[in-house]
Parts: sequence; C-alpha cells; structure tokens
Amino acid sequence: MWVKLCCLLLYFLALFVLARVFEAVAWYESGFLATQLVDPVALSFRKLRTILECRGLGHSGLPEKKDVRELVEKSGDLMEGELYSALKEEEASESVSSTNFSGEMHFYELVEDTKDGIWLVQVIANDRSPLVGKVHWEKMVKKVSRFGIRTGTFNCSSDPRYCRRRGWLKSTLIMSVPQTSTSKGKVMLKEYSGRKIEVEHIFKWITAHAASRIKTIYNSEHLKEEWNKSDQYRVKIYLFANLDQPPAFFSALSVKFTGRVEFIFVNVENWDNKSYMAEIGIYKTPSYILRTPEGIYRYGNNTGEFISLRAMDSFLRSLQPEVNDLFVLSLVLVNLMAWMDLFITQGATIKRFVVLISTLGTYNSLLIISWLPVLGFLQLPYLDSFYEYSLKLFRYSNTTTLASWVRADWMFYSSHPALFLSTYLGHGLLIDYFEKKRRRNNNTDEVNANNLEWLSSLWDWYTSYLFHPIASFQHFPFDSDWDEDPDLFLERLAFPDLWLHPLIPTDYIKNLPMWRFKCLGVHSDEEMLETFQDSESDSDSENKEVFSSEKEVSEDDELNTFHRRSEGEPRCGAETCSCANKYCHREPYERKARSYGSYSTAGDMEPDWSAWPSEMLHCTECVVCLENFANGCLLVGLPCGHVFHQNCIVMWLAGGRHCCPVCRWASYKKKHPYTHPQPLSNDTPS
Repeated sequence: MWVKLCCLLLYFLALFVLARVFEAVAWYESGFLATQLVDPVALSFRKLRTILECRGLGHSGLPEKKDVRELVEKSGDLMEGELYSALKEEEASESVSSTNFSGEMHFYELVEDTKDGIWLVQVIANDRSPLVGKVHWEKMVKKVSRFGIRTGTFNCSSDPRYCRRRGWLKSTLIMSVPQTSTSKGKVMLKEYSGRKIEVEHIFKWITAHAASRIKTIYNSEHLKEEWNKSDQYRVKIYLFANLDQPPAFFSALSVKFTGRVEFIFVNVENWDNKSYMAEIGIYKTPSYILRTPEGIYRYGNNTGEFISLRAMDSFLRSLQPEVNDLFVLSLVLVNLMAWMDLFITQGATIKRFVVLISTLGTYNSLLIISWLPVLGFLQLPYLDSFYEYSLKLFRYSNTTTLASWVRADWMFYSSHPALFLSTYLGHGLLIDYFEKKRRRNNNTDEVNANNLEWLSSLWDWYTSYLFHPIASFQHFPFDSDWDEDPDLFLERLAFPDLWLHPLIPTDYIKNLPMWRFKCLGVHSDEEMLETFQDSESDSDSENKEVFSSEKEVSEDDELNTFHRRSEGEPRCGAETCSCANKYCHREPYERKARSYGSYSTAGDMEPDWSAWPSEMLHCTECVVCLENFANGCLLVGLPCGHVFHQNCIVMWLAGGRHCCPVCRWASYKKKHPYTHPQPLSNDTPS
C-alpha cells in the first residue's frame, strides 16, 4: 500500500511539473501567461459576446461593440486563461442531455426533492405542441447548462392526472428554485408568463429569479450594517459592481452553496459617497471579496481565479467543503492508488487484472467502512468545535499561492481528460519497467510466467485452500489445548491412498523451526574417527532395518511400533558416544514417549540441547539420509517433534509427502507441543 501511495504522490508531482512546462511553452510561443490581464478593447465583438455568455450577462439589447466592452469591464477583469477557456467551450459542439420525466414520482424525485440546484422543465400538455420549439430548446439547454442549471421535459400524456392537479392545462415552462436560504430547504416552482418565446428573454427570466435570492445592498449605510453583522454564516462573498443584477454564474453559485456561503451583491451604480468602501479596503470596482473570520481575501489575484462558474466553484469547494466533497475526493485518490497495482504486479496479464480487481474491491470496501464511523462522529454535538477548526484549517491552507496552482492544474487536467489518462498510463509504464528490471536483478521467476502457467498455479492454490483451508493460515509453533487433531482422521477417511491426494501448499515449510546443531565439547580427529568406525557398521544395519520395516507396515502400525520400541526396546545401550555417532541412552517421558535419539554424558562430546526448541525430541541422527548430525549443520523440526536435516526434510516435503517420515503425522497439522520433563535428582545418566 505504501509503495502505491508513493507512486501516486510521484505522479501528482509529475503533473505539477508538467503544468509548469506547459505554461512556459505557452509563454514562449504567445508571449503571455494565463494570469495576464487582457484589454477588452483589443478583442473582437464575437470574443466579447462569448465572454458575456460565459459569465451569464445578457447582451441582446447592445448592438455596438463599445457597449459590450463596457459590460465586460463592469463584470470583472478578464484574464488570458478565462478567454482561452471560453473560446474552447464555444468551439466544442457537445450535445447536452436533457431528462425526460416518466411520471409524478420521477418528477418529484429529481426536481422537487433537489434542494441545491435549479431546474428548467418544459411541460407539454395533452394534444398540444411544446412552447419552445426543438431548435430553440436545444439552444436553451446548451446555454443554461453552463451555469449548472439542469433541464428536462415532462409530457402530460405519461401522467395526465398529475398535470390536471398541477393546473398544467397548456404547454409551459417551469423553473424550480430553492425557496429559503437554508440547506435542504423547500423548493418553489415558477411558471414562465412572458409573451416572447425567445432564448434571451427566457434566460433573463431565469437569471432574474435566481438573482432574487441574493441579498442586494444599494447604499453605504446598509453595507456598514451588513459588514459588521455576525450571523450564522462564517464565510461571505461580496460582489462590488456597477450592474443592474449580478451575473448568472454568481446567482447559480448562490444556489449551489446554499447554507454554506452567503452571496451578497453590492450595487454601487448610484453611490456618491464611497468612503466606507475605502475604510474596509475596497478601492476599485468590480471586486469579488471573500470575508472569513480569518480576514479578507480578494478573489482574482492568484493563478486560476477566473470570473467563471467553474473556477469560483472549485475555489469555494476548497474553502468550505461538504462531507460529500471529501468522500468523492478520497474515492478518486483511493481508486487511482489501486490502479497502480496493474503496473506494480509482474507476471501474466490475467494475473495483473485479477490482482487489480481484488485490490479495487478491497480498497473501496475499506474506504466505505472507514467512512461510516466518521459520518457518525460528525453528527455528534460535541464535535462542532472540531468541525469549525477543520474548516479554519481548510481556509488557511487553500488561500495560499500553492493551493491556487493546484486548483488551476485541476481545472486544466479535468478539461483535458485525454492528457490526464495518457500521463497516468505513461507513469504506470515507467513503474512497470523499473519494477520488472528490479525483479529480474533479483532472479524472480514470476516475471517470465505466462497466462497458462499462472492460471495453473491459481487453480492449484484454489484447490489446496478448498481442501485444506487451515494449512496456510497456521504458523508454527502452535499453542493448542487439543491433544489430537480430528481433522487428520477425517482427512484419512476422505482421501485414501488409492485416491488422488489434494494439492497442499508448501508455504508452511518456511514457518517450521530451524536451528543449528551444536556440541558442548571439542573432539580430536583421531577419537572422532575411531568412535565413528566402531559404530558405523552397527548403525547402518540397524537404521536400514528400521527404515525398511516402516515401508512394509501400514501407517498406523508404524506409529504403534515406534511407541512400543520407545517404551520397551532400547535402540542403544549405555555405550559411550559422541556427537558423531548415533548411540544414545533413553530419557524418561512419563513412560509413554521418549526421544528417538539422546545423549550420554560419558562421551567426549555432548550436544547442546539448550539451542533446541522445547517441543522438539532429542536425537543425533536424520532418519531420511541415515546420517548423524554434524556440528554446525542446519536442522528442521516438524510439528510432531521429530528432527531432520534441513535439506533432507525440505526435499521430502516438496516431493508431495506432507507427513513425518517417522510417525506419519501431517507436517502442516498442529499437535500438542512436546515438553521435556525435569529429571529427578537421583537420576544419573548411564
């Protein structure tokens, strides 16, 4: 997870640097930056009209270029970035979708139950033609969609009873606007009563009703009273302008941020005394002023702060976010981080997509689960102060220059999704290249695995977990209260030797205890050789007999024979032995079990049993290779307590024989750990 997070942060850093490179290239080719102001006098009539349409100001009664230019200047400063975005938006001939309502419930769910948006609905009465023709309606839809106004068509033939109850006996236009200034308030429906069925007149009707929700100030006394008033709104945005009504984007934002930000329009058209404006720091108009408890912020001075709906919407969202905004942001970041698994994972293509789907499901599930307690905590009344401090932190951090760069880059890449996806793909391919190179240097075999090999290994893994779901989840040593595992008996009944045995994963082998065999004393070479030659013939004959008998008898008889031999038949007497031979004396264990090899203190060398795990049986010989344990060799113990050479038992288990070579206990099954009892004080070694 941390690797993917680092890769995602590296990708964002690359996007930031790439945006600065694009700005440098644009400045080199055109000689201006996106934040550079544009003189409206140098623009054509078409460009000026495009700017007014994007800001939401009517220009139908202004035939001359001079009047259009003055209206642009009154609405706010024009930057190169805003001009470029407006021209690109006009050139894009994208068809905007409009909703077709199927009945009363559909209309109520989308229109009347929506508390933070504006709807424009064309109602078509029974056996009547629509009020606005198809061509004009498409233009209307495209015009109002720039300001977040959603559109739809309600045909009364689908629900005539609802139309009669509403009084929609003729075709008309319906506008839905929130009635109050509180979040999730009531919605009022207004019907168009104008005579002229033209796009500009309908748009003026829409903007007039939307602007009526904004508090308007006409004199300095009212401004002074409002400026010094403290109410429920912590954030207020003022527009000081010489206009009849605020632009449409300003009115649309007031609806979108209902209950979070208060929008106030200060009309300074007929003001004679502007001394109070100078006192509060307003020296020019038009000005967009954000007033917060932390101070005053002038919108439009930093990068990306254009006089448009999209730019101001991202600015206000960063200052006063909703919980839903934070959830959507976390959802996007988590999914971008999860998609990094497609490039980090090496091997077959199918393996990459399987890992990707698993990662996406895991990350999104964890995200939703982690958000549930957060939503519960935010509704507690004791966390109001925490919520206020969090918003204060957001306001401090998002009014910096770095935050304005981030918002500008976000608007740039979101308006160019192909560039965003291509850079993400390129970044992922670079990660894939370096990861593949790193794993090849480590001689990892999974890099060269094909789809069939990986599917085969996946099926082996699935079947092994299906038949042995506990084998790979248990780690050795085990602390269990069960002396015997009933799964062993059930497994033996379900899978006899004549059947195909299920596949068992070998990942448990690395969890088996491993240590080195050590001796306490030091032998001379002559004594070691002499002792070894005296005992070699006897040990070989005896061990070969034991090993051959184990092959002939059944598994249950072998275990019983081993216990009987442990109790009654000694494998060695009281002869002297060293670490190099196999002769040992017995060690009592409640007369039920003993080690199948132990030591004698009379020898020249004694094994260091303190280095052995407490649950392992003491011995000096490996029954797989029939060789004695040499000083410094690696030993591995099984859950049953028997000990072998590391190489011998790994080859034995990897060959598919997942059981102990001595007692046939399953090598992946837990067993009650063996403990050596303390010898009595009068016990002396033989």
